[in-house]
Amino acid sequence: MKASQYLIPTTKDDPQDAVVASHKLMMRAGLVRKSGAGLYHYLPLGLKILKKIESIIREEMDSSGALEFQLPILTPSDLWKESGRWDKMGKEMFRLKDRHDNENCLGPTHEESFCSLMKPMLRSYKDLPINVYQIHTKFRDEIRPRFGVIRSREFTMKDAYSFHLDDASLEETYQLMRQTYRKIFQRMGLTTIPVQADSGNMGGSASEEFMVVSPIGEETLMLCDACGYNGNIEKTPLVINSEKDAENGTYSQGVEVSTPNAKSIEDVAKLLNVDTHDCIKALALVVDGIPNIVFIPGDRELNEAKFKNATSANESRPMGNAELEKYNLIAGFIGADQTFHKDIRVWKDASLSHSKKYVTGYNKVDFHIQDYVGGDKWSDMETADLVMTRRGDACPNCGKPMDEEKGIEVGHIFQLGKKYAESFDIKVLDDKGKPQVLTMGCYGIGVNRCMATVIEQCNDDKGIYWPISIAPFEICMVSIAKAPEDIARIEGIYNSLKSKGFDILWDNRDMGPGFKFKDAELIGYPIRLTLGKGFLEKGEISIMNRKSGEEILHDFKDEESLSQVISGIRERLYEELKQ
Repeated sequence: MKASQYLIPTTKDDPQDAVVASHKLMMRAGLVRKSGAGLYHYLPLGLKILKKIESIIREEMDSSGALEFQLPILTPSDLWKESGRWDKMGKEMFRLKDRHDNENCLGPTHEESFCSLMKPMLRSYKDLPINVYQIHTKFRDEIRPRFGVIRSREFTMKDAYSFHLDDASLEETYQLMRQTYRKIFQRMGLTTIPVQADSGNMGGSASEEFMVVSPIGEETLMLCDACGYNGNIEKTPLVINSEKDAENGTYSQGVEVSTPNAKSIEDVAKLLNVDTHDCIKALALVVDGIPNIVFIPGDRELNEAKFKNATSANESRPMGNAELEKYNLIAGFIGADQTFHKDIRVWKDASLSHSKKYVTGYNKVDFHIQDYVGGDKWSDMETADLVMTRRGDACPNCGKPMDEEKGIEVGHIFQLGKKYAESFDIKVLDDKGKPQVLTMGCYGIGVNRCMATVIEQCNDDKGIYWPISIAPFEICMVSIAKAPEDIARIEGIYNSLKSKGFDILWDNRDMGPGFKFKDAELIGYPIRLTLGKGFLEKGEISIMNRKSGEEILHDFKDEESLSQVISGIRERLYEELKQ
């Protein structure tokens, strides 16, 4: 491709609304342009990268035996109601009505659609196992789109769904997908960490995310160097030591203490000269319309994923003032010792000790209780692991202290089990002729997100340095010549390399060398050839490795020798992706 016939709209300045490297560089390098909040146009360079990523995914999925489909983006609400997720998905799902007043949605995921499609085609155990996938557009009505295409409202996703007669078959495909995902991300040049994860609205049992460690990541990862445990903070359990785990304490109502203007845990702890860990934090929540009170240690935060799992909740929110008044609750002073309205569901985090002395609210303005011990009185409360883990907490596998990192999720695999097969009554006849409900797996990759995440890993002060496997062009040939005969000579080399199958862009634009070099560095072509004064006078061609900055001078004699040198560099760059 000749740059003079291509569109390369690079810019010098960062866009005002971009705060992360990938968003800035995708805009500056002419890969995307913003259409609206969380919506992006893909320009030729960006689309070429996206298609290369899709190609890698498609090749590895096909190699695993998965079969590619394409389903409609617009999905009837009846399918979602059949699975019970029409209300459970919440406000993030785009919903709309057609001219006949029928409800539909723009699919954020396609479990329901694939189940409906596959049900009549799966009749016997001989049809199983089968793994079906698509690479298609998805929608999510993000409340706050940000970080460019990392969290957008329209995105491209590879989603796959496997159908099995039993759990052993599901486990086999699940492990195959784990291996396939590792190959996919390795070929893209992404370094990923598989972490145990919460299944969320997807349901099912086993769930694993493929994370890329990054300071801009919206997920928190708990990692153990001692044993290799990796978990999403939403999933990682808080290990309770024996001291905290005492269940047989003797109840004590403690003593009333004045705490004027001290509503927060920090204010109370400072006033009473105690540690926040010695205080009990009370949270008043409405969960699917039902009032809940949750007690957790004062130095911890509620883990919403754990709480939703414990309560089987769709949505939870803080109580409003009218609700607090209705249930005789005083914000900032709710106590573990008070009597609650019969409609309120009361929870206690499992790490709260039955024998330890705590500071808790008194349900009276400006007053708390000190030296309160829950004892056997706490046995009436519902108990679960409800809090976030943090750096230094014990590993659930080996007990050693864990570390904490931020990560970007680029892939997620689930063992869905029978949830959707039961909802859609998907059964096949087994080898004895008896109908059996199927079990399922689900496997997703965010295609756009992979593209942006590679940039987060592969950038410097000059711009992007793409892994050669997904670069917009593997080679950029920069020519610096004015005379027609010199341009013709360079074009002959370009045509020769192109005919040999090299993915090459010839920057033949009528612009200065500095501009062309900066564009090449910003966009990040892995290999740059420079044919300038040295070539015209001495036959020297500069060959530069964009990532390392290594530059060699090739003494040009003929196209074949140049082709061999470039092939060697190209092969080494592909080999680096396997390391």
